[in-house]
Amino acid sequence: MANLGKVAVMFGGNSAEREISLMSGHAVLAGLIESGVDAHAFDPKELPLSELKAQGFDRVFNVLHGRGGEDGTLQGALDFLSIPYTGSGVLGAALSMDKIKTKQVWMALNLPTAKFAVVENTPTTNYQEILDDLGGIVMVKPANEGSSIGMAKVDNANDLKQAIEQADKFDKDILLEQWIDGGEYTVSILGNEALPAIHMTTPNDFYDYQAKYQSNETLYHCPCGLSASEEKILSDIAIKAFNAVNAQGWGRVDFMRGKDNAWYLLEVNTVPGMTTSSLVPKSAKQAGLSFNQLVTQILEQTLTV
Repeated sequence: MANLGKVAVMFGGNSAEREISLMSGHAVLAGLIESGVDAHAFDPKELPLSELKAQGFDRVFNVLHGRGGEDGTLQGALDFLSIPYTGSGVLGAALSMDKIKTKQVWMALNLPTAKFAVVENTPTTNYQEILDDLGGIVMVKPANEGSSIGMAKVDNANDLKQAIEQADKFDKDILLEQWIDGGEYTVSILGNEALPAIHMTTPNDFYDYQAKYQSNETLYHCPCGLSASEEKILSDIAIKAFNAVNAQGWGRVDFMRGKDNAWYLLEVNTVPGMTTSSLVPKSAKQAGLSFNQLVTQILEQTLTV
Protein backbone atom coordinates (compact mmCIF):
# COMPACT_ATOMS: atom_id res chain seq x y z
CA MET A 1 0.00 0.00 0.00
CA ALA A 2 3.03 2.30 0.31
CA ASN A 3 2.85 3.35 -3.36
CA LEU A 4 -0.58 4.88 -2.65
CA GLY A 5 1.04 7.45 -0.38
CA LYS A 6 -1.00 9.60 1.99
CA VAL A 7 -4.71 9.37 1.23
CA ALA A 8 -7.46 11.84 2.12
CA VAL A 9 -10.85 10.18 2.50
CA MET A 10 -13.15 13.05 1.57
CA PHE A 11 -16.58 12.90 3.22
CA GLY A 12 -19.17 15.03 5.00
CA GLY A 13 -19.40 18.30 3.10
CA ASN A 14 -22.37 20.65 2.93
CA SER A 15 -24.92 18.85 0.75
CA ALA A 16 -28.32 17.53 1.77
CA GLU A 17 -26.67 14.09 1.79
CA ARG A 18 -24.09 15.02 4.46
CA GLU A 19 -25.29 12.46 7.03
CA ILE A 20 -25.13 9.58 4.54
CA SER A 21 -21.71 10.77 3.38
CA LEU A 22 -20.44 10.71 6.96
CA MET A 23 -21.54 7.08 7.34
CA SER A 24 -19.99 6.08 4.01
CA GLY A 25 -16.78 7.95 4.70
CA HIS A 26 -16.16 6.41 8.11
CA ALA A 27 -16.67 2.93 6.64
CA VAL A 28 -14.27 3.59 3.75
CA LEU A 29 -11.69 5.13 6.08
CA ALA A 30 -11.80 2.11 8.39
CA GLY A 31 -11.53 -0.30 5.45
CA LEU A 32 -8.49 1.47 4.01
CA ILE A 33 -6.72 1.70 7.36
CA GLU A 34 -7.35 -2.00 8.01
CA SER A 35 -5.83 -2.69 4.58
CA GLY A 36 -2.63 -0.85 5.51
CA VAL A 37 -3.31 2.40 3.66
CA ASP A 38 -2.08 5.67 5.19
CA ALA A 39 -5.62 7.11 5.09
CA HIS A 40 -7.01 10.15 6.95
CA ALA A 41 -10.41 11.78 7.28
CA PHE A 42 -10.96 15.06 5.42
CA ASP A 43 -14.22 16.98 5.72
CA PRO A 44 -14.31 20.02 3.38
CA LYS A 45 -16.88 21.59 5.67
CA GLU A 46 -14.13 21.83 8.28
CA LEU A 47 -11.00 22.30 6.14
CA PRO A 48 -10.30 24.21 2.89
CA LEU A 49 -9.13 22.11 -0.06
CA SER A 50 -5.81 23.97 0.01
CA GLU A 51 -4.99 21.86 3.08
CA LEU A 52 -4.68 18.82 0.82
CA LYS A 53 -1.41 20.22 -0.52
CA ALA A 54 -0.36 21.75 2.78
CA GLN A 55 -0.76 18.41 4.58
CA GLY A 56 0.98 16.42 1.85
CA PHE A 57 -1.88 14.27 0.58
CA ASP A 58 -1.06 12.27 -2.55
CA ARG A 59 -4.58 11.26 -3.58
CA VAL A 60 -8.25 11.49 -2.58
CA PHE A 61 -10.87 8.81 -2.05
CA ASN A 62 -14.03 10.77 -2.75
CA VAL A 63 -17.05 9.77 -0.64
CA LEU A 64 -18.81 13.14 -0.82
CA HIS A 65 -22.39 12.39 -1.86
CA GLY A 66 -24.51 15.00 -3.59
CA ARG A 67 -23.70 18.56 -4.55
CA GLY A 68 -20.13 19.68 -4.17
CA GLY A 69 -18.72 16.17 -4.31
CA GLU A 70 -20.72 14.35 -6.97
CA ASP A 71 -21.45 17.14 -9.47
CA GLY A 72 -18.02 17.91 -10.93
CA THR A 73 -17.19 20.73 -8.50
CA LEU A 74 -14.72 18.77 -6.37
CA GLN A 75 -13.38 16.98 -9.42
CA GLY A 76 -12.50 20.28 -11.09
CA ALA A 77 -10.80 21.58 -7.96
CA LEU A 78 -8.72 18.40 -7.61
CA ASP A 79 -7.77 18.53 -11.29
CA PHE A 80 -6.58 22.10 -10.76
CA LEU A 81 -4.53 20.95 -7.74
CA SER A 82 -3.15 17.98 -9.75
CA ILE A 83 -4.30 15.51 -7.08
CA PRO A 84 -5.57 12.12 -8.33
CA TYR A 85 -8.99 11.05 -7.06
CA THR A 86 -11.35 8.11 -7.26
CA GLY A 87 -14.27 7.84 -9.64
CA SER A 88 -15.54 9.98 -12.47
CA GLY A 89 -14.01 13.20 -13.74
CA VAL A 90 -15.67 16.59 -14.17
CA LEU A 91 -17.86 15.71 -17.16
CA GLY A 92 -18.99 12.31 -15.92
CA ALA A 93 -19.79 13.57 -12.44
CA ALA A 94 -21.62 16.70 -13.60
CA LEU A 95 -23.64 14.93 -16.30
CA SER A 96 -24.62 11.99 -14.09
CA MET A 97 -25.69 14.28 -11.27
CA ASP A 98 -28.23 15.98 -13.53
CA LYS A 99 -31.04 13.45 -13.97
CA ILE A 100 -32.59 15.44 -16.80
CA LYS A 101 -29.41 15.73 -18.88
CA THR A 102 -28.66 12.05 -18.22
CA LYS A 103 -32.05 10.98 -19.57
CA GLN A 104 -31.65 13.22 -22.61
CA VAL A 105 -28.31 11.57 -23.44
CA TRP A 106 -29.80 8.10 -23.01
CA MET A 107 -32.74 8.94 -25.25
CA ALA A 108 -30.37 10.24 -27.94
CA LEU A 109 -28.56 6.88 -27.83
CA ASN A 110 -31.80 4.85 -27.82
CA LEU A 111 -31.16 3.49 -24.35
CA PRO A 112 -34.38 2.55 -22.50
CA THR A 113 -35.76 5.06 -20.02
CA ALA A 114 -39.25 6.07 -18.90
CA LYS A 115 -41.17 8.94 -20.51
CA PHE A 116 -40.57 12.20 -18.66
CA ALA A 117 -41.21 15.93 -18.52
CA VAL A 118 -39.31 18.89 -17.08
CA VAL A 119 -41.36 21.44 -15.16
CA GLU A 120 -41.05 24.65 -13.21
CA ASN A 121 -43.36 25.64 -10.37
CA THR A 122 -45.25 28.57 -11.92
CA PRO A 123 -48.81 29.96 -11.58
CA THR A 124 -49.58 28.86 -15.15
CA THR A 125 -48.49 25.24 -14.77
CA ASN A 126 -51.29 22.86 -15.80
CA TYR A 127 -50.74 20.00 -13.37
CA GLN A 128 -53.60 17.83 -14.64
CA GLU A 129 -52.45 18.09 -18.24
CA ILE A 130 -48.93 17.05 -17.25
CA LEU A 131 -50.27 14.15 -15.23
CA ASP A 132 -52.47 12.93 -18.06
CA ASP A 133 -49.61 13.11 -20.55
CA LEU A 134 -47.45 10.90 -18.32
CA GLY A 135 -50.04 8.21 -17.76
CA GLY A 136 -51.72 9.43 -14.57
CA ILE A 137 -49.01 8.49 -12.05
CA VAL A 138 -45.60 10.17 -11.86
CA MET A 139 -42.42 10.29 -9.83
CA VAL A 140 -41.34 13.81 -8.91
CA LYS A 141 -37.56 14.24 -8.62
CA PRO A 142 -35.29 17.22 -8.04
CA ALA A 143 -32.87 17.04 -10.96
CA ASN A 144 -29.70 17.25 -8.89
CA GLU A 145 -30.32 15.43 -5.61
CA GLY A 146 -29.58 11.87 -4.53
CA SER A 147 -30.62 9.45 -1.78
CA SER A 148 -34.26 9.92 -2.92
CA ILE A 149 -34.28 13.38 -1.30
CA GLY A 150 -37.27 15.47 -2.42
CA MET A 151 -38.85 12.60 -4.36
CA ALA A 152 -42.55 11.72 -4.32
CA LYS A 153 -45.02 9.46 -6.12
CA VAL A 154 -48.28 11.25 -7.02
CA ASP A 155 -51.50 10.40 -8.87
CA ASN A 156 -53.58 13.60 -8.74
CA ALA A 157 -53.11 17.24 -9.71
CA ASN A 158 -53.27 18.65 -6.19
CA ASP A 159 -50.61 16.25 -4.87
CA LEU A 160 -48.50 16.92 -7.94
CA LYS A 161 -48.56 20.66 -7.23
CA GLN A 162 -47.53 20.06 -3.61
CA ALA A 163 -44.79 17.60 -4.59
CA ILE A 164 -43.37 20.05 -7.13
CA GLU A 165 -43.40 22.81 -4.50
CA GLN A 166 -41.52 20.48 -2.13
CA ALA A 167 -39.00 19.47 -4.81
CA ASP A 168 -38.54 23.14 -5.67
CA LYS A 169 -36.93 23.63 -2.25
CA PHE A 170 -34.05 21.42 -3.40
CA ASP A 171 -33.77 22.27 -7.09
CA LYS A 172 -35.34 24.67 -9.59
CA ASP A 173 -35.08 21.95 -12.26
CA ILE A 174 -37.69 19.27 -11.56
CA LEU A 175 -38.04 15.98 -13.37
CA LEU A 176 -41.42 14.26 -13.67
CA GLU A 177 -41.04 10.64 -14.67
CA GLN A 178 -43.80 8.27 -15.77
CA TRP A 179 -44.43 5.74 -13.03
CA ILE A 180 -43.10 2.27 -13.85
CA ASP A 181 -44.95 -0.42 -11.96
CA GLY A 182 -42.44 -3.20 -11.43
CA GLY A 183 -39.25 -4.33 -9.71
CA GLU A 184 -36.30 -2.15 -8.72
CA TYR A 185 -32.80 -3.32 -9.64
CA THR A 186 -29.31 -1.90 -9.49
CA VAL A 187 -26.02 -2.81 -11.17
CA SER A 188 -22.72 -1.76 -9.63
CA ILE A 189 -19.77 -0.96 -11.88
CA LEU A 190 -16.14 -1.59 -10.90
CA GLY A 191 -13.58 -0.62 -13.52
CA ASN A 192 -15.01 -1.76 -16.82
CA GLU A 193 -17.04 -4.63 -15.38
CA ALA A 194 -20.57 -4.99 -14.05
CA LEU A 195 -20.89 -6.67 -10.66
CA PRO A 196 -23.83 -8.99 -9.83
CA ALA A 197 -27.18 -7.19 -9.98
CA ILE A 198 -29.32 -6.63 -6.88
CA HIS A 199 -33.11 -6.68 -6.76
CA MET A 200 -34.53 -4.48 -3.98
CA THR A 201 -37.98 -5.08 -2.50
CA THR A 202 -39.75 -2.84 0.00
CA PRO A 203 -43.29 -2.53 1.38
CA ASN A 204 -43.05 1.21 0.61
CA ASP A 205 -44.42 2.68 -2.63
CA PHE A 206 -40.85 2.86 -3.92
CA TYR A 207 -37.24 2.54 -2.77
CA ASP A 208 -37.28 5.88 -0.95
CA TYR A 209 -35.04 7.45 1.73
CA GLN A 210 -36.83 5.59 4.52
CA ALA A 211 -36.52 2.26 2.69
CA LYS A 212 -32.83 2.86 2.00
CA TYR A 213 -31.62 4.04 5.38
CA GLN A 214 -34.22 3.44 8.09
CA SER A 215 -36.34 0.39 7.32
CA ASN A 216 -35.73 -3.15 8.56
CA GLU A 217 -38.20 -4.46 5.98
CA THR A 218 -36.26 -3.66 2.81
CA LEU A 219 -34.84 -6.83 1.26
CA TYR A 220 -31.82 -7.09 -1.02
CA HIS A 221 -31.75 -10.08 -3.34
CA CYS A 222 -28.28 -10.94 -4.65
CA PRO A 223 -28.30 -13.17 -6.65
CA CYS A 224 -31.16 -11.11 -8.04
CA GLY A 225 -33.28 -13.99 -9.37
CA LEU A 226 -32.74 -13.32 -13.08
CA SER A 227 -31.54 -16.01 -15.44
CA ALA A 228 -27.91 -15.77 -16.59
CA SER A 229 -29.02 -14.47 -20.00
CA GLU A 230 -31.37 -11.88 -18.48
CA GLU A 231 -28.67 -10.60 -16.12
CA LYS A 232 -26.22 -10.38 -19.03
CA ILE A 233 -28.71 -8.16 -20.90
CA LEU A 234 -29.13 -5.97 -17.79
CA SER A 235 -25.37 -5.72 -17.25
CA ASP A 236 -24.77 -4.76 -20.88
CA ILE A 237 -27.35 -1.95 -20.66
CA ALA A 238 -25.77 -0.76 -17.41
CA ILE A 239 -22.29 -0.56 -18.97
CA LYS A 240 -23.65 1.33 -22.00
CA ALA A 241 -25.58 3.75 -19.77
CA PHE A 242 -22.54 4.30 -17.53
CA ASN A 243 -20.24 4.97 -20.48
CA ALA A 244 -22.81 7.19 -22.19
CA VAL A 245 -22.51 9.83 -19.48
CA ASN A 246 -18.71 9.50 -19.33
CA ALA A 247 -18.79 7.96 -15.86
CA GLN A 248 -15.55 6.24 -14.86
CA GLY A 249 -13.94 3.99 -12.28
CA TRP A 250 -16.84 2.84 -10.21
CA GLY A 251 -20.48 3.65 -9.59
CA ARG A 252 -23.99 2.30 -9.80
CA VAL A 253 -26.74 2.25 -12.43
CA ASP A 254 -30.36 2.00 -11.24
CA PHE A 255 -33.25 0.38 -13.13
CA MET A 256 -36.92 -0.47 -13.04
CA ARG A 257 -38.27 -3.58 -14.71
CA GLY A 258 -41.79 -2.98 -15.93
CA LYS A 259 -44.69 -5.42 -15.96
CA ASP A 260 -43.86 -5.83 -19.67
CA ASN A 261 -40.42 -7.20 -18.58
CA ALA A 262 -38.72 -4.25 -20.30
CA TRP A 263 -35.84 -2.46 -18.57
CA TYR A 264 -36.05 1.27 -17.82
CA LEU A 265 -32.96 3.23 -16.78
CA LEU A 266 -33.40 5.58 -13.81
CA GLU A 267 -30.05 7.18 -13.03
CA VAL A 268 -26.30 6.81 -12.58
CA ASN A 269 -24.64 7.32 -9.20
CA THR A 270 -20.95 8.21 -9.46
CA VAL A 271 -20.39 8.32 -5.67
CA PRO A 272 -22.90 5.77 -4.35
CA GLY A 273 -23.33 4.82 -0.72
CA MET A 274 -20.38 2.97 0.80
CA THR A 275 -21.41 1.81 4.24
CA THR A 276 -20.74 -1.88 4.82
CA SER A 277 -24.46 -2.51 4.15
CA SER A 278 -24.77 -0.35 1.01
CA LEU A 279 -25.59 -1.73 -2.42
CA VAL A 280 -22.13 -1.63 -4.04
CA PRO A 281 -20.47 -3.57 -1.17
CA LYS A 282 -23.33 -6.12 -1.26
CA SER A 283 -22.78 -6.65 -4.97
CA ALA A 284 -18.99 -6.84 -4.55
CA LYS A 285 -19.41 -9.46 -1.83
CA GLN A 286 -21.43 -11.62 -4.22
CA ALA A 287 -18.54 -11.27 -6.69
CA GLY A 288 -16.09 -12.48 -4.03
CA LEU A 289 -14.70 -9.14 -2.87
CA SER A 290 -14.63 -8.12 0.78
CA PHE A 291 -15.38 -4.51 1.71
CA ASN A 292 -11.68 -3.85 2.31
CA GLN A 293 -10.74 -5.36 -1.05
CA LEU A 294 -13.41 -3.25 -2.75
CA VAL A 295 -12.26 0.08 -1.34
CA THR A 296 -8.62 -0.78 -2.03
CA GLN A 297 -9.37 -1.64 -5.66
CA ILE A 298 -11.27 1.62 -6.12
CA LEU A 299 -8.35 3.57 -4.65
CA GLU A 300 -5.78 1.71 -6.76
CA GLN A 301 -7.52 3.02 -9.88
CA THR A 302 -6.00 6.43 -9.08
CA LEU A 303 -2.54 5.01 -9.84
CA THR A 304 -3.40 4.78 -13.53
CA VAL A 305 -4.93 8.26 -13.92
